Amino acid sequence: MAADSDTILTIAIFAFVMLLVASVMFYAMRFKRCPSDKVLVIYGKVGEGRSALCIHGGGQLVWPLLQDWEYLDLRPMTININLTNALSLQNIRIHVPSTFTIGISTDPVVMNNAAERLLGFAKMPQAIEEMASEIVFGQLRLTVASLDIEEINSDRERFLDLIRNNVEPELAKVG
Repeated sequence: MAADSDTILTIAIFAFVMLLVASVMFYAMRFKRCPSDKVLVIYGKVGEGRSALCIHGGGQLVWPLLQDWEYLDLRPMTININLTNALSLQNIRIHVPSTFTIGISTDPVVMNNAAERLLGFAKMPQAIEEMASEIVFGQLRLTVASLDIEEINSDRERFLDLIRNNVEPELAKVG
């Protein structure tokens, strides 16, 4: 009788240890860490009224069958835009060669915008660059059209501030 209870106790301990090991392995396999130069985007069932959960730094457990994950890169991109024949406020055509450096922000609202709009493009930086170029090009043309030639040439800081103020909100909508 004592041998049977010892066997049952041994089996129970073995089962408990196996359950503990399986739980640790499951957690280790499904826990995703986020490097500092990326945003971890978890999508699927992430919460009421949310399409994605964005994490910058840290990690999160990703539940199988309910959630999946991808990274968005935070490294900045440089875009060269050569605006030609843009009309100023005085209907004078000018050329504005410019270079912009863009990247996904770590602001939670902007990260979520990027997750919703750019996640499919994450493996195609050229597509993201083209989309950003179109936005910047349009806002640059709009800014030039609202200024006189004298304003553009004499006050470069104001010109750059106006461009930044027009471009930033539009890019933030995309992420």
